[in-house]
Amino acid sequence: MSNEPMNLTRSGGFIVATDGAQPLFRQIAELVENSILDGTFIEDEQVPSTNELAAFHRINPATAAKGLSALVADGILYKKRGIGMFVTPGAREKVRAQRRASFAQQYIAPLVREADKLGMSVDELKDLLDTWDTP
Repeated sequence: MSNEPMNLTRSGGFIVATDGAQPLFRQIAELVENSILDGTFIEDEQVPSTNELAAFHRINPATAAKGLSALVADGILYKKRGIGMFVTPGAREKVRAQRRASFAQQYIAPLVREADKLGMSVDELKDLLDTWDTP
C-alpha cells in the first residue's frame, strides 16, 4: 500500500484510500460499521456528523453524507432531524449478519473453488483450516 498523500488520507487509526479500489462513500460507511462492530459506537449513540467525517478524512462532505445515508438506508443508523445520526438498536447484529453473508461469497467461495482445482477434498480443506495458525 502506498503512503503517498495523493493516494491515502491518514488520520488517527483510519485510512481512506483514494486510489479507486473502493468508493470513498463505501469506505466511510465501512469505517462506521467497524466502529459499531468493535463497540466504539453503541446503540442509540450519535455518530460523527457529515462535516466531522469530511474534515477528519479530508473528503467532500457530500461523499461523507452518501456513506452515512447508505447506512440509514440499510437500517444501521437513524436520523434525528436537526440533531444528527444515531446507531439503530440491533445495528451491531445486523452488520455482523451482513458481513458474514458477504464473507462467504468473498472469501469462502473462491477458497473452495481453488481447493477443488488443487484436487483437495472438503475434509482436507477442513483439516487445513483446523490446523491453520493465525498470526
